[in-house]
Amino acid sequence: MPELPETETIARDLERELNGARISGVTVKHGDVLRETTSAKLRRAVTGATIERCWRRAKLVVLDLSTGDRLVVQPRFTGALLIDTGSLPERELAYLTVTFRLADGRALHYRDIRRLGTVTLMSPARWTKYESTLGIEPLDQGFTVAHLSGALRGSSQAVKKLLMDQRRIAGLGNIYANEALWRAGIDPSRAGRSIRADEIKRLRADIVDVLRESIAARGTSFRDYRDASGERGGFAEHLDAYGRGGEPCHRCGGRLVATDAIDGRTTVLCPRCQR
Repeated sequence: MPELPETETIARDLERELNGARISGVTVKHGDVLRETTSAKLRRAVTGATIERCWRRAKLVVLDLSTGDRLVVQPRFTGALLIDTGSLPERELAYLTVTFRLADGRALHYRDIRRLGTVTLMSPARWTKYESTLGIEPLDQGFTVAHLSGALRGSSQAVKKLLMDQRRIAGLGNIYANEALWRAGIDPSRAGRSIRADEIKRLRADIVDVLRESIAARGTSFRDYRDASGERGGFAEHLDAYGRGGEPCHRCGGRLVATDAIDGRTTVLCPRCQR
C-alpha cells in the first residue's frame, strides 16, 4: 500500500511534469473508483481546467485545479498515477480506470488493479472539512518529541497501532511503522502509555529518518507500487523488518518473528532486541 514516501514520490513527479498542464478531456473506464462525483460530473468539472499544483497530504495525492476544486487520489493497495507520453509499457496500461487527457498530447492515468483506491473531486470547503480529520505530518517541523508524546500518552493501545492512526500522525502505514519501531528497539505491542521519554525521542528521530531515506530511494516496491513513470521504488533492499519474518535480525542476529496479533496487519519484530 503506498504510504507517505510512495505518495510523496508520485506527487513530486507530477508536480515537476504536470504543473501548468491543461486537461482537455476525461475517460472513465471504471466509475467504481470515483467518490463524491459521477463520470459525467467529473468530465464537466475538470475539462478545460489547468493543473496548478500537485502535492501530498497523508497517503493522498492532491491535484489543485484552476477551478478551485481538488482531485484527491488515494491509491490504497494497487493504485498508481502514471504519466503517459506514449512510451509506457503495455503492462502499465492494463487496469486503467480513469484517464485525464492533456492538451499537450500526454495523458495522466489512474491505474488500479484491484480497484480499491479512490478518485475524489472536492470543493475547497469539502477539502477543508476532510483535511481537518487528518493528523500532523511527520516530516513537518511541528512533529516534535512533545507532539509524539502527546499522541501516545494515556493510551493502552499498541504503539504500532497508534503510529498508524491517521488522525494522530498522517502518512505512516504498516511498512514504516514496522521499520521505525525496529530501529528504535521498541516492541510494537507495547501500550502507548508505556513508552518512556527517551524511547519517544529515539522513535521520533527514527520515524523521520526512515521516511526521508525511503523518499530518497523513491519508495518501496514489492508488487504493485510504481512511480509516475511506471518505475519501481528502491527502498525494499534497505528494509530491516517489514517483509523479513523468519530472517536474521540485522542488529542482533536473532530470528525475526511475523505476527498478525497486534492489529490484524503483519507485524515483524525481533523478540530479542525490541523491548
